[in-house]
Amino acid sequence: MENLRRTVAIVENDASMRRSVLRLLNAHGFLVEEYTSAESFLGRDVGSHAECLVLDIDLGGMSGIELQSRLKESGASLPVIFITALEDDALKAQATRAGCVAYLRKPFPAALLIDAINRVFKSQGSSA
Repeated sequence: MENLRRTVAIVENDASMRRSVLRLLNAHGFLVEEYTSAESFLGRDVGSHAECLVLDIDLGGMSGIELQSRLKESGASLPVIFITALEDDALKAQATRAGCVAYLRKPFPAALLIDAINRVFKSQGSSA
């Protein structure tokens, strides 16, 4: 079975949510890099192989939307899936305008996250 293991980065400050997403992604065959803040993601090792970013919006320090803006400004084209507990239509509109692949409100069905990640990798093609 030719299953290229793709890498997803999770930026989530809530440890239990981060663990849940990590377990879900591992169960679906993805490799996972974990970060507790936008700042720690920006300071990540140059050897990072993340091909998709699952990003909480409300991180305590720099917000997920600010992180996505910084990445775009630096020329990075990392696809972003936002996850949030905030119920805010203006925030959703801002995230959508910023070009996120998906915007999921916690708690979200696991299948929605997996489907969004699979869409990212299908659009990137299987020869990464």
